[in-house]
Amino acid sequence: MPLSQVSTFLTAAFLAAGVAASAQAASVLTVGMTAGDIPVTTGNPDQGFEGFRFVGYNLYDALALWDLSSFDKPSDIKPGLATSWEIDPNNKRRWIFHLRQGVKFHDGCAFTADDVVWNMARVTDSKAPQYFTQQMALSRAYTTNFESIEKIDDYTVAINTKVVESIFPYSMSYILMISRCKAEALKYDWNAYANDPSGTGPYRFSRMVPHERLELLPNKDYWDPKRVPKQDKLVLLPMPEAATRAAALMTGQVNFIEAPSPDTIPRLKAAGMQIITNTYPHNWPFILNFVKGPMTDVRVRRAANYALNRAEFVELLNGLAIESYATMPPTSPWYGHPVRYEYNVEKAKALLKEAGCLPCKLTLAISTSGSGQMQPLPMNELLKSQLEAAGFQIDFKVMDWNSLIEIARSGVPKYPDIDGYNGSRALLDPMSALIKPVWKFHWSPAGANWGHFEDPEAEDLVAKILNEFDAGKRTQLLIKLNELHADRALMIFVVHDVNPRALSPKLKGFVQAQNWFQDLTPIEVMP
Repeated sequence: MPLSQVSTFLTAAFLAAGVAASAQAASVLTVGMTAGDIPVTTGNPDQGFEGFRFVGYNLYDALALWDLSSFDKPSDIKPGLATSWEIDPNNKRRWIFHLRQGVKFHDGCAFTADDVVWNMARVTDSKAPQYFTQQMALSRAYTTNFESIEKIDDYTVAINTKVVESIFPYSMSYILMISRCKAEALKYDWNAYANDPSGTGPYRFSRMVPHERLELLPNKDYWDPKRVPKQDKLVLLPMPEAATRAAALMTGQVNFIEAPSPDTIPRLKAAGMQIITNTYPHNWPFILNFVKGPMTDVRVRRAANYALNRAEFVELLNGLAIESYATMPPTSPWYGHPVRYEYNVEKAKALLKEAGCLPCKLTLAISTSGSGQMQPLPMNELLKSQLEAAGFQIDFKVMDWNSLIEIARSGVPKYPDIDGYNGSRALLDPMSALIKPVWKFHWSPAGANWGHFEDPEAEDLVAKILNEFDAGKRTQLLIKLNELHADRALMIFVVHDVNPRALSPKLKGFVQAQNWFQDLTPIEVMP
């Protein structure tokens, strides 16, 4: 072989070896999600809060974000695309948001006040050209109190609310800002946008195989240098079956899974996997119908709560749960001293007899899997056996997670014959956790009061909370509201989750926050 050809051959060989070595060195974080499908990428995601955790808050940012940097204290909101906010001293329905300067969308367009105004119209103004019905539906739980928005200057906006709400900035943590430039360039072809989305988040879109995988790359120019991802790629795989997720972790198909089945944990530990849990604000209850059927009677609701032996649920979950007797977990600053419905079958039967509902027939909607649903099928089998032992007759309507979400969003007006549905709840902020479930202003489908609960004492407490701008005094009022939830047996309280995850021993740096959302950016994938 001529010397020149040898040189060319060696050069090519070295280049190929370099590419191979580079490919081998690439660090990929691959997540097995409990979601039944890939969450939508057009802004606010579907698939419940799991969609926010893995897609929403990775591709996009909101005006306020969640501080997910600590494992040993409850997390709260912090500045995001807004650096600060305050109430207008002359108008308690007007909030001023000061926007972060120098932020760019993934497509290179600058983020300004015009983008915030445009995004709010996208989810609230049916006459705006960018209005997107899908996004309105996915956002409306957080825009119920939104009235209007005005641009003050390029980096300041004022948002007006319908009623005074001292905790309104929490709502702005759930409205994600997408690129106006990209949407306009695509002439509002949202299918095209879904396959080439642009946000300001710590990850940027790479590619998607529908129903199979979503691949994201680090946004090296992210505005918060501390949160530039420490992996070369993030791959998200929908895996609704717990056994599938565990098998995928054991075989190396993924290196991060959510909600491992309790019976697989000893085997995962034996294989060297990291099992991570933490207290966090999340419960697994049944949301009830207060318009029609047996649950309109507080005696029936209390009977259902007395019928449950919650210790058996904790045992079923191999200790990965906490018994629940109220909306908030005992570690919450809003817990107080709620009534405890300790297991008492005879008391449950007596209440049903007193209510004239023995046997008491209930139709309950449940899901096969989904965002934060823990182990819904075996858990609901246990719940059914316990309730029926106390005098109930249970008819389950079993469906996938998105179908259950449709029931949750549409509300009791559309599903009057459903006596309750099993929807896990992320108890992150006072509005979502305690106020929406009891406030008439949030009656479904306009808000999250699914069953149309109404109570004069609850309305009075809500009004006081929303008008109280002193955090300490507001906490005392929130405690009273949590105690009212329990007294009225607002839900069938079952357990609080401890958020179990299983990680490959090759993953380092993950901090499991006391939050439904988690930050994947610090995770390093070791060789």
